Amino acid sequence: MSAAPKRRLEALSEQLVTKPVDPGTFENIPKIRRIAPDSTGPRVKGKVVIITGANSPLGIGRASAHQFAHNGAQAIYICDFSDQYLSIHQRELKELYPNVDIHTRKFDAGNEAAVRAVVDEALSNYGRLDIMFANAGIVCTNTLFTEISSVDFMQTLRTNVLSVFLAIKYAAQAMKKTSPDKKYPAGSIIATSSVAGLRSNAGSTDYSASKAAVHSLVQTTAYQLAGTGIRVNAIMPGLIETGMTAPLFAMARERGTEGKVGQLNPLRRGAVADEVARVALFLGSEESSYVNGQGWAVDGGLSAGHPVVMGKLA
Repeated sequence: MSAAPKRRLEALSEQLVTKPVDPGTFENIPKIRRIAPDSTGPRVKGKVVIITGANSPLGIGRASAHQFAHNGAQAIYICDFSDQYLSIHQRELKELYPNVDIHTRKFDAGNEAAVRAVVDEALSNYGRLDIMFANAGIVCTNTLFTEISSVDFMQTLRTNVLSVFLAIKYAAQAMKKTSPDKKYPAGSIIATSSVAGLRSNAGSTDYSASKAAVHSLVQTTAYQLAGTGIRVNAIMPGLIETGMTAPLFAMARERGTEGKVGQLNPLRRGAVADEVARVALFLGSEESSYVNGQGWAVDGGLSAGHPVVMGKLA
């Protein structure tokens, strides 16, 4: 067998290599076939996880780290451009989940060498990488496109798109690695996009373009990883109370209009980061074994219609 076919065979997922076990029958009808393990226990037991954009106390990254730790992860790398709160998050997680290895790393998620280094470190320390959550991103001032400089536009794309591309690039290579503990290539790569990447009226031009690009990245890379068992999906949040949106929520509370926040979506409220983290947990776990190449809106139903508010930025 030549080198190329051999590599393709080695990269095949367990589901393509092994024949599923016949579960038998119940009163002459077949029992339900299952791919994912039991969901009543820890959902990511023994997994090694990397999360970027994990510094914010209100952020999706921090909330997701808690969900992965609570569900049995072996090790979690929490990473961010700023490390102001990373050590606090680490101490909190270690207190709550003493059996989980928590590592903090300060780096720019758009720096190729830095992304490669943290992935290589996870492989060196644990011999595997199972979940990469490319959550790093910035939000921009709602400015008309005619007033956005080319420098600012490209900076938005660097932070919001290049960081996701690099995460997918290096995580996918690591997830193909096998070992006695991980006999087949597999893994879940999750990226944070936005409902702004689906339709207008949810963000500025540069931000919306960057989040649409993230959605496209997960689609194209999912197909290029065909057969490997490595899944790539995006979460597309709506109005979530995070470090980015905290001023909006704070202003509403000061005015006594907090009840109006999120009124454009059918649930008529904003969300907290843990509600997005629960989706990240599902996508990272084997329970989402047949979810791939998707942009999952977590927006209270906003993207079902995207109501237009006259006079607001489109």
